[in-house]
Amino acid sequence: MENRLFEAKGEGDIAFWLEEYPYFTKKYLQEDLYPSREALISNLTAIPQDSLMQELYNEVTKEYGQIDDILTDLELAFKHIKYYYPEFEVPKIYTFVSGFTSDLYIDKEMIVIGLDYFLPSDHKFQPPEVPQYMTDRYNREHLVPMILMAISSAYIESDLSDNSLLAEMVFYGKAYHFTKAMMPCTSEELVIGYTPEELAACYANEEFIWEHFIEAEIIYETNPFEIRKYTGEAPFTDAISPDAPGRVGRWIGWNIVDAYAEKQGVDLVDLMRERDAKKIFMNSGYKPSR
Repeated sequence: MENRLFEAKGEGDIAFWLEEYPYFTKKYLQEDLYPSREALISNLTAIPQDSLMQELYNEVTKEYGQIDDILTDLELAFKHIKYYYPEFEVPKIYTFVSGFTSDLYIDKEMIVIGLDYFLPSDHKFQPPEVPQYMTDRYNREHLVPMILMAISSAYIESDLSDNSLLAEMVFYGKAYHFTKAMMPCTSEELVIGYTPEELAACYANEEFIWEHFIEAEIIYETNPFEIRKYTGEAPFTDAISPDAPGRVGRWIGWNIVDAYAEKQGVDLVDLMRERDAKKIFMNSGYKPSR
């Protein structure tokens, strides 16, 4: 879609483009927020006239001149989803350069990828609101796993009355399990967004990490500030160790979910349907040892 915007010859081209893609216009461009279609067209017409936006578009084009690999990975993942969920309808895939207003837009009918968010982490154009420790995940190889993670939330059922740390760990564990199932050839590092070194350190210290959760008696903690220490975005999990990567509670949740699925012989659909996080934990047999 970015080509249609930046290569438009004037308002007439943009008007034709918007008519051609009414759903994109309504949902992604949020036409309802403008007093009129003409106001939206005027706003869009100004974007490619901005020299900085034009430079950003040019840089994105250099990096993403072809996206066949991304589309192929999505197609394969969608086939896996269709296998487990026959009712799944493949959404339309669009790309856009918004000037860092949206990284991913996902609903049942459409996925819009804000390519400007996914330039290399050492590129001069970086999303201003994304912390440095997260920008390493905003790149080409992490893009499709990020999309699958977002899609997973449509299939994960949970007990909304359970606001414990364990419930959040299991929720993310299900999301990672789902993503890995739909992308079986994708490495764990790309699914969770750790470097190989970070993931290796997690496995090497898994027993120590789990001992912290047990000894601190926090798995049933409901204080959101405490929960965030273990599952929130952060450069490290300081409550455990400055050497522990951030979101380590999510990683433990993934291990619990995997252990439960393997021990109980639960298929993916039933696993996603299981709302009881405590049941998953208690029947997982999860207990890491060296």
